[in-house]
Amino acid sequence: MTVPIVPSNCQQCPHYQKSLLGACHHTELALVEGGKMHQFYRKGQLIFAMGARAVGLYCVYEGKVKVSNRSADGKEHIIRLAREGDVLGYRSLMSGDTCTTAATALTDCIVCLVPRPDFFSLLAQNPQFSQSLLRLLARNLGEAEQRLLHSAYKPVRERVAGALLLLHAAFRPAAASAAYFSIPVSRDDLAALSGTTKETASRLLSEFRQEGLLTTQGSRISIRGLESLREVASLYD
Repeated sequence: MTVPIVPSNCQQCPHYQKSLLGACHHTELALVEGGKMHQFYRKGQLIFAMGARAVGLYCVYEGKVKVSNRSADGKEHIIRLAREGDVLGYRSLMSGDTCTTAATALTDCIVCLVPRPDFFSLLAQNPQFSQSLLRLLARNLGEAEQRLLHSAYKPVRERVAGALLLLHAAFRPAAASAAYFSIPVSRDDLAALSGTTKETASRLLSEFRQEGLLTTQGSRISIRGLESLREVASLYD
């Protein structure tokens, strides 16, 4: 991966308008730009760990990230997927707790960090930023409730189909012309996103492949029957 140059001016970022920082004024962005840092992470590298102190707001500039935690038996559960323009770490910042999740690069990534004091300065000065953050927290809470219901009531076949749709949305290229693309995801990550075992996830992938819904090449998955997969995922909605 050729590491791109990250603009020091946040307004020059291609994800600025859809980011949480899109609610900030010029003077506030100047504050952010003076203190922010960016870091390159290789695929599989930890961005922040469970139990670590929340040091700031993480903004995904390039790449895909999984946010996960581990149960008492050590099993990983992927809570959500983040892509370019998404932010991470805000819940732990707001609560004052240590991080209850870990963030790991699913692909090579570049992530900007807005230090903790600058985040709270924005929160105190800008009502629009605060409202945007509240909407983000509310949306994430709703999604978490939905996932909890799905894990309790949906059969595993529907859960794996739903996980594939989440991956499709996370990895979909910006270019509208890209009808088909491959998703680089391990069977372990697919299982952790579906709430099942690696063996079950692999078996269901084989079934979907036989039904013509997708193709696989090594760890890469290409979805071919998007609407059919949506029908499978929504059978018990």
